Amino acid sequence: MLRNKIEVKNLKVNNFRFIATLNLIFYFLILISTLSFAEQDYIYNSKNKRNPFIPLVDSGGKLINLEREETGSDSDLLVDGIIFDKQGVSYCIVNGAVVGLGDSVGDYRVLKILEDRVVFIKDGLLREVVINKREAE
Repeated sequence: MLRNKIEVKNLKVNNFRFIATLNLIFYFLILISTLSFAEQDYIYNSKNKRNPFIPLVDSGGKLINLEREETGSDSDLLVDGIIFDKQGVSYCIVNGAVVGLGDSVGDYRVLKILEDRVVFIKDGLLREVVINKREAE
């Protein structure tokens, strides 16, 4: 009788180990599938979305109209924000995309980023775009 109890106890222990091993494999497979999903690049489409750097209310408490007309042309450059660094590692937000020196926006290339404006070049012609004062506040 004692032998049967030991065999039953060993069987229970072996079953527990088997189930624990299956659970460990299951969790490992979930972890691997989650990590492979997390590695995929996510691209944020900012078109037709509000610039988060612009306040919704002015200093007088009135709502600001943020609607813009879309021209659909690549030559239309809209500077939404500037992150200026005196050391030369500056960035700007143009047409909803973060760009730096030398980056392209449509047919234009970013030539210079200043505190309140961005200088673009296209076919040897320079074009300065000043950030809207309401946006800069």
